[in-house]
Amino acid sequence: MATPIEKIKTKRAEALNRIISKGYLSTKRVYVGMATCEIAAGSKEVMAVFKENINNGLTDVYLSQKGCAGRCNLEPTVEVIEEGKIPVKYGKVTPDMAKEIIEKHLKKGEIIDEWVIK
Repeated sequence: MATPIEKIKTKRAEALNRIISKGYLSTKRVYVGMATCEIAAGSKEVMAVFKENINNGLTDVYLSQKGCAGRCNLEPTVEVIEEGKIPVKYGKVTPDMAKEIIEKHLKKGEIIDEWVIK
């Protein structure tokens, strides 16, 4: 039978594994607008591209959804936040654009200026 200290160590290790596996300690965060209007504009497909890439080995990225930003004319939106940098919000993102955001911005650190919401 495990001692109380061993039980605590096991619980702590399980909690750390959950935190790491969900990407909470990642230095890059991606938020896809998933309000009803953004879903209608195609954000589910955009979110699917990011999920697929994370499931296939894209590391150090925390992916989540966010609510309405009140910019319906620019939907779907994707916000990339990197540690120590100014957040970047992309507008009218398509699944193909999401792939390019992954390749250029997330992997190489290159902001795609022509897609940035100013």
